[in-house]
Amino acid sequence: MQTHAVPSHFSSSESWSILSDIERSIKAKIESVGVPLKDWDIQINYGIKTGFNDAFIIDSAKRNEILSRCISEDERQRTAEIIRPILRGRDIKRYAYEWAEQYVIATFPSKQYNIDDYPSLREFLLSFGMERLEQTGKEYLINGEKVKTRKKTNNQWFETQDSISYWDELSATKIVWIELSDKSKFAICNDLIPLNTVFFLTGSHLYHILGLLNSKLIHWYFTTCLGTSSGVGTNRWLKYTIEQLPLALYSDEKLSQLVSNRLMSDADVEKSEKQIDSYICEMYGLSPAEMLYVNENY
Repeated sequence: MQTHAVPSHFSSSESWSILSDIERSIKAKIESVGVPLKDWDIQINYGIKTGFNDAFIIDSAKRNEILSRCISEDERQRTAEIIRPILRGRDIKRYAYEWAEQYVIATFPSKQYNIDDYPSLREFLLSFGMERLEQTGKEYLINGEKVKTRKKTNNQWFETQDSISYWDELSATKIVWIELSDKSKFAICNDLIPLNTVFFLTGSHLYHILGLLNSKLIHWYFTTCLGTSSGVGTNRWLKYTIEQLPLALYSDEKLSQLVSNRLMSDADVEKSEKQIDSYICEMYGLSPAEMLYVNENY
């Protein structure tokens, strides 16, 4: 601390870090070039909360069973549309995800569904008991066992816990990530609905942003200058910290194209990521020595 000491009066509430000379230089360059993500044309939300996953999260076999009990083709089509594939936090990898064939019964309150239009789905949900599904926060004694309902809301018994007024964003092309991770793990997702353990970002220039978020340089900045630790060796990639990241503004297609190449199924992953990291360091004006430092300390 004495070797790398710098004067500070701690006159503001902003966070601070003890850095070496080269680290201070890298930090200054990132902050002079980048614009905080919160000032971009983007929106960050968290995935859906059902309040009772045992009833609302189902696998392919249960989905097929529910659909097979529909009494008409119209009912079957309506029901199929409301049972949507989901993305869990554990499914997300770096630049990609692995779908686990899990679905959510997406009865969002903001959609104002009539459960009587979905007899097969209604029957399935009621098999868990109305007392467990209602959203009153009450406790019942059933056969000598205490049963707690979902937390108190204004929603109906067959609806998810959250209103999800941004439901249309769930099906948009988006960047997804999990809160707890030792490394940056951001991926592009199109048609899956994120569960509540997942944050997702929608807006413009997503491939450009994805490359930055997965880069060694931004990971270094996050863990050194912003990141919060879980206390067990992982970082917490929270919305308010992600929004503070100074990202180099979109100026051309080059970074987006490099990321697109990385996402191709036959991509040379190591080569592609080296190209992305090298270009991002150039965008921020890092010297060769600074680039080497980031690569060695990622």
